[in-house]
Amino acid sequence: MRIITGSAKGAKLKAPRGLETRPTTDRVKESVFNILSGTVVDACVLDLFAGTGNLGLEALSRGAKQAVFVDRRGESVTVIKDNAEHTKLSEHAKICKKDVLAALDEFDKSGQNFTMIFCDPPYNHGFVASVLKKIDEGTALQDSGIIVIEHSQHELVAEKWLTLAVRRTEKYGETLVSFLVRHTT
Repeated sequence: MRIITGSAKGAKLKAPRGLETRPTTDRVKESVFNILSGTVVDACVLDLFAGTGNLGLEALSRGAKQAVFVDRRGESVTVIKDNAEHTKLSEHAKICKKDVLAALDEFDKSGQNFTMIFCDPPYNHGFVASVLKKIDEGTALQDSGIIVIEHSQHELVAEKWLTLAVRRTEKYGETLVSFLVRHTT
Protein backbone atom coordinates (compact mmCIF):
# COMPACT_ATOMS: atom_id res chain seq x y z
CA MET A 1 0.00 0.00 0.00
CA ARG A 2 1.45 3.31 -1.12
CA ILE A 3 0.63 6.86 -2.16
CA ILE A 4 0.04 6.68 -5.90
CA THR A 5 0.71 10.24 -7.06
CA GLY A 6 1.22 13.81 -5.98
CA SER A 7 3.58 15.33 -3.43
CA ALA A 8 4.03 12.06 -1.49
CA LYS A 9 4.12 9.76 -4.54
CA GLY A 10 5.58 6.34 -3.80
CA ALA A 11 5.52 6.66 0.01
CA LYS A 12 4.70 3.30 1.60
CA LEU A 13 1.99 3.27 4.26
CA LYS A 14 1.82 1.16 7.41
CA ALA A 15 -1.29 -0.80 8.38
CA PRO A 16 -2.47 -1.91 11.83
CA ARG A 17 -1.87 -5.56 12.67
CA GLY A 18 -4.67 -8.08 12.48
CA LEU A 19 -7.73 -8.46 10.32
CA GLU A 20 -9.87 -5.63 11.72
CA THR A 21 -8.53 -3.13 9.18
CA ARG A 22 -9.07 -3.79 5.47
CA PRO A 23 -7.19 -1.05 3.57
CA THR A 24 -8.40 -0.04 0.13
CA THR A 25 -6.18 -1.71 -2.48
CA ASP A 26 -3.97 0.45 -4.68
CA ARG A 27 -5.93 -0.69 -7.76
CA VAL A 28 -9.28 0.43 -6.30
CA LYS A 29 -7.77 3.64 -4.91
CA GLU A 30 -6.24 4.56 -8.26
CA SER A 31 -9.56 3.98 -10.02
CA VAL A 32 -11.45 6.08 -7.42
CA PHE A 33 -9.06 9.01 -7.79
CA ASN A 34 -9.17 8.78 -11.60
CA ILE A 35 -12.97 9.11 -11.36
CA LEU A 36 -12.67 12.06 -8.94
CA SER A 37 -9.92 13.67 -11.08
CA GLY A 38 -9.77 17.45 -10.53
CA THR A 39 -12.34 17.59 -7.72
CA VAL A 40 -9.68 16.72 -5.12
CA VAL A 41 -7.58 19.90 -5.49
CA ASP A 42 -8.37 22.34 -2.65
CA ALA A 43 -10.99 19.95 -1.22
CA CYS A 44 -11.69 19.73 2.48
CA VAL A 45 -11.77 15.94 3.03
CA LEU A 46 -13.25 13.72 5.73
CA ASP A 47 -11.96 10.13 5.93
CA LEU A 48 -14.35 7.97 8.00
CA PHE A 49 -13.33 4.53 9.34
CA ALA A 50 -9.91 5.82 8.26
CA GLY A 51 -7.92 2.72 9.30
CA THR A 52 -4.54 3.60 7.76
CA GLY A 53 -5.42 7.05 6.43
CA ASN A 54 -4.86 5.69 2.93
CA LEU A 55 -7.66 7.62 1.16
CA GLY A 56 -7.33 10.94 2.99
CA LEU A 57 -3.54 10.93 2.60
CA GLU A 58 -3.86 10.22 -1.12
CA ALA A 59 -6.24 13.19 -1.36
CA LEU A 60 -3.76 15.44 0.49
CA SER A 61 -0.94 14.25 -1.76
CA ARG A 62 -3.08 15.21 -4.78
CA GLY A 63 -3.77 18.73 -3.51
CA ALA A 64 -6.61 18.60 -0.98
CA LYS A 65 -6.15 21.47 1.48
CA GLN A 66 -7.19 19.58 4.62
CA ALA A 67 -8.12 16.07 5.71
CA VAL A 68 -9.82 14.98 8.92
CA PHE A 69 -9.39 11.30 9.80
CA VAL A 70 -11.87 9.53 12.09
CA ASP A 71 -11.37 6.08 13.56
CA ARG A 72 -12.36 4.68 16.97
CA ARG A 73 -9.42 2.29 17.29
CA GLY A 74 -6.31 3.56 19.08
CA GLU A 75 -3.99 1.43 16.95
CA SER A 76 -5.46 2.92 13.76
CA VAL A 77 -5.08 6.46 15.09
CA THR A 78 -1.39 5.77 15.82
CA VAL A 79 -0.85 4.32 12.33
CA ILE A 80 -2.61 7.29 10.66
CA LYS A 81 -0.41 9.71 12.62
CA ASP A 82 2.74 7.77 11.62
CA ASN A 83 1.63 7.64 7.96
CA ALA A 84 0.85 11.37 7.91
CA GLU A 85 4.29 12.16 9.33
CA HIS A 86 6.04 9.72 6.96
CA THR A 87 4.34 11.30 3.92
CA LYS A 88 5.08 14.82 5.25
CA LEU A 89 1.35 15.62 5.10
CA SER A 90 0.70 15.90 8.85
CA GLU A 91 0.47 19.71 8.71
CA HIS A 92 -2.83 19.36 6.80
CA ALA A 93 -4.15 16.36 8.75
CA LYS A 94 -6.36 16.27 11.82
CA ILE A 95 -6.84 12.86 13.45
CA CYS A 96 -9.82 12.10 15.70
CA LYS A 97 -10.18 8.98 17.86
CA LYS A 98 -13.98 8.77 17.88
CA ASP A 99 -16.95 6.73 16.87
CA VAL A 100 -17.91 7.80 13.33
CA LEU A 101 -21.57 8.61 14.13
CA ALA A 102 -20.55 10.64 17.19
CA ALA A 103 -17.99 12.53 15.09
CA LEU A 104 -20.64 13.33 12.46
CA ASP A 105 -22.89 14.68 15.24
CA GLU A 106 -20.04 16.91 16.42
CA PHE A 107 -19.38 18.22 12.90
CA ASP A 108 -23.10 19.03 12.53
CA LYS A 109 -23.17 20.89 15.86
CA SER A 110 -19.96 22.83 15.19
CA GLY A 111 -20.88 23.69 11.60
CA GLN A 112 -17.75 22.04 10.20
CA ASN A 113 -18.40 20.58 6.78
CA PHE A 114 -16.52 18.94 3.94
CA THR A 115 -16.44 18.95 0.16
CA MET A 116 -15.56 15.25 0.00
CA ILE A 117 -16.17 12.33 2.37
CA PHE A 118 -14.47 8.96 2.07
CA CYS A 119 -16.13 6.13 3.97
CA ASP A 120 -14.78 2.59 4.16
CA PRO A 121 -16.69 0.87 6.99
CA PRO A 122 -16.37 -2.78 8.03
CA TYR A 123 -18.35 -4.85 5.55
CA ASN A 124 -21.81 -6.24 6.28
CA HIS A 125 -22.33 -4.63 9.70
CA GLY A 126 -25.04 -2.12 8.74
CA PHE A 127 -22.70 0.89 8.86
CA VAL A 128 -23.32 1.88 5.23
CA ALA A 129 -26.99 2.76 5.74
CA SER A 130 -26.54 4.34 9.18
CA VAL A 131 -23.62 6.57 8.10
CA LEU A 132 -25.31 7.66 4.87
CA LYS A 133 -28.52 8.43 6.78
CA LYS A 134 -26.58 10.57 9.29
CA ILE A 135 -24.78 12.45 6.49
CA ASP A 136 -28.02 12.84 4.51
CA GLU A 137 -29.85 14.39 7.47
CA GLY A 138 -26.88 16.47 8.70
CA THR A 139 -24.62 19.24 7.48
CA ALA A 140 -21.20 17.55 7.41
CA LEU A 141 -21.29 17.39 3.59
CA GLN A 142 -21.43 20.67 1.69
CA ASP A 143 -23.93 21.27 -1.11
CA SER A 144 -22.69 19.53 -4.27
CA GLY A 145 -20.24 17.59 -2.08
CA ILE A 146 -19.22 14.03 -2.91
CA ILE A 147 -19.30 10.87 -0.79
CA VAL A 148 -17.19 7.91 -1.86
CA ILE A 149 -18.28 4.82 0.04
CA GLU A 150 -16.63 1.42 -0.27
CA HIS A 151 -18.93 -1.48 0.59
CA SER A 152 -19.66 -5.14 0.12
CA GLN A 153 -21.78 -6.24 -2.82
CA HIS A 154 -24.17 -7.64 -0.17
CA GLU A 155 -24.74 -4.21 1.38
CA LEU A 156 -26.35 -2.11 -1.32
CA VAL A 157 -26.70 1.67 -1.27
CA ALA A 158 -30.13 3.22 -1.90
CA GLU A 159 -30.14 5.28 -5.11
CA LYS A 160 -31.93 8.32 -3.64
CA TRP A 161 -32.03 9.93 -0.20
CA LEU A 162 -33.43 13.23 1.04
CA THR A 163 -30.42 15.20 -0.17
CA LEU A 164 -28.13 12.53 -1.64
CA ALA A 165 -28.19 10.63 -4.90
CA VAL A 166 -25.95 7.89 -6.27
CA ARG A 167 -24.16 9.13 -9.37
CA ARG A 168 -22.02 6.10 -10.07
CA THR A 169 -21.17 2.66 -8.69
CA GLU A 170 -18.11 0.65 -9.67
CA LYS A 171 -17.47 -3.05 -8.95
CA TYR A 172 -14.06 -4.47 -8.08
CA GLY A 173 -14.46 -8.19 -7.35
CA GLU A 174 -16.51 -8.45 -4.14
CA THR A 175 -16.17 -4.71 -3.47
CA LEU A 176 -18.45 -1.92 -4.67
CA VAL A 177 -17.57 1.76 -4.60
CA SER A 178 -20.52 4.13 -4.76
CA PHE A 179 -20.22 7.84 -5.50
CA LEU A 180 -23.02 9.98 -4.07
CA VAL A 181 -23.57 13.72 -4.52
CA ARG A 182 -25.49 16.10 -2.29
CA HIS A 183 -27.95 17.92 -4.48
CA THR A 184 -28.96 21.45 -3.67
CA THR A 185 -32.63 22.16 -3.08
